[in-house]
Amino acid sequence: MKKHKAILCVDDEPIVLKSLKAELGHNFGAEYIIEIAESGEEALDILDEFLEKGVDTLLIISDWLMPNMKGDELLIKVHQKFPNMAKIMLSGQADETAITRVKSFALGTFISKPWNGEQLKEAIDKKLPK
Repeated sequence: MKKHKAILCVDDEPIVLKSLKAELGHNFGAEYIIEIAESGEEALDILDEFLEKGVDTLLIISDWLMPNMKGDELLIKVHQKFPNMAKIMLSGQADETAITRVKSFALGTFISKPWNGEQLKEAIDKKLPK
């Protein structure tokens, strides 16, 4: 069975992406493509590719502190293009300004790194359509 729904994880640290992909694959891999990107720019390219292929990206999880495009900037761009996509910012270094921007733009949930697996699963379960 071909999957047509995706979760996109964005972080500039490969070890974090590997860990996140493994955890999400375990919990959501039966239903969703779990894709990763190492930058905001790469994430936007992947979202465009998915759109062209008819893959519905239902959730994006982004780190905040990344080179070139920070996570809040990425989530704002994603929100402008895909307003119904669920969004989670996952960061160990986000400052209050970034957290406030995420909340004020109704961009989603903020979760601190290192994340608690059960807390992350619960947040994702709340974001994904039933």
